Amino acid sequence: MSATKKPADGAGEHAHKFVVVASRLPVDRVEDQDGETSWRPSPGGLVTALEPVMREAGGIWIGWSGDAGPAPGAFEADGLHLFGVGLSETEVRRYYEGFANATLWPLYHDVISPPAFHRSWWEAYVAVNRRFAAAAAEQAAPGATVWIHDYQLQLVPKLLREQRSDLRIGFFNHIPFPAYEIFAQLPWRRQVVEGLLGADLLGFQRRADAGNFLSACRRAAGLTTKGQTVRVDGPGGPREVQAAAFPISIDTAGLSDIARQDDVRKRSAEIREALGQPEVLMLGIDRLDYTKGILHRLRAYGELLNEDRLGAHTVLVQVASPSRERVEAYQELRDDVEQTVSRINGRHGEVGSPPVHYLHQSYPREEMAALYLAADVMLVTPLRDGMNLVAKEYVACRNDESGALVLSEFTGAADELAGAFLVNPHDIEGLKDAIVRAATISPAEARRRMRTMRRRVREHDVAYWAASFLDRLSQTPSSPS
Repeated sequence: MSATKKPADGAGEHAHKFVVVASRLPVDRVEDQDGETSWRPSPGGLVTALEPVMREAGGIWIGWSGDAGPAPGAFEADGLHLFGVGLSETEVRRYYEGFANATLWPLYHDVISPPAFHRSWWEAYVAVNRRFAAAAAEQAAPGATVWIHDYQLQLVPKLLREQRSDLRIGFFNHIPFPAYEIFAQLPWRRQVVEGLLGADLLGFQRRADAGNFLSACRRAAGLTTKGQTVRVDGPGGPREVQAAAFPISIDTAGLSDIARQDDVRKRSAEIREALGQPEVLMLGIDRLDYTKGILHRLRAYGELLNEDRLGAHTVLVQVASPSRERVEAYQELRDDVEQTVSRINGRHGEVGSPPVHYLHQSYPREEMAALYLAADVMLVTPLRDGMNLVAKEYVACRNDESGALVLSEFTGAADELAGAFLVNPHDIEGLKDAIVRAATISPAEARRRMRTMRRRVREHDVAYWAASFLDRLSQTPSSPS
């Protein structure tokens, strides 16, 4: 469904009591042959959680369209008030591809890939964060709640507070926050900590992430912490900032309903038929990112085939959706993955029956649900991940309580999904053993494990996550103590 750009009713200075600030808008820009612009919804977990709150509060979502060019400004799409922030080609290269994704992303994921530190990237990061903060200051009503999201916008809380001390400000970090020994490598570590401390409440995926941030407050900024609280001095007097874990989740009921649809169930059967009705169908679904452990997974699977430990007819379907294709590290990863898949298929494949089906593309939710339904074993093996919602999506789709999940202990999901087979993806032998256990699990054990995980994702869904964060934020002091 397309959404046509038009002025947002009521948009303007100090108009909205609830403001979401994220690096991306929940819509994609589409231009037709005549050059006319429309907006196509790009629904995700975040918009699913926040859309009801935004509609009830008359809120506005501030973000970037994803394309270089002038700022779209205020408009309405699909009944939501939106405000587009513009980025130039240089800013896309330095702020987004550079500092956000070639400095912060690898640094915050335990330096799996070496981060790059360039002053021009940092300067672009500061400039873009100032632009987002100015947009939020303009759009927020007096006393409004502003919820800022993720590592691309870590300076916005402080920049916004400097302009609008009347606001209640929350920040949620969707990716890991590293241990201080890693974070300390960042030349601008103090500025980032101080930027985040402009918020009243800071949310993280895991308790360890919140603890790492509190450690950074002490060691990078010389501040005193007590429990989950940091005391910050400012022009208006001291403030107390809270940092705590709020594990993000999914639209469990919505995805479970999709998995019950007749056409999705039919498509699931077609997938298994097209793959030759394997005895065990394994599935990996990831962004093509070096943090996801795809190569470790393929290595373990290839060795199991070499050792003949997986039975006569086992198939792995690996979906790797394109990601940051202009970044060199991602180009190299794609080459490595494709070469590894080719080696496995060359050694173990037969005509019309490769043991690995590699799909470098993205799919709609219905096709994803069909894949989840088709898979006997789900392999989720990141080297480091803030949460990993794929694991929860697989569980939500298993309405018959069958299936098994092999899950990296280095994900936030590992703290919640007690029925999974937890693994250290660096331990290839341990990973292989877990895959074999999952592939040979008894129906009774599978039901017991899956029932436990389904209860968790049902009771702690994305709406619960948003409500718990916003409820906690509403209870924080909104003015200096």
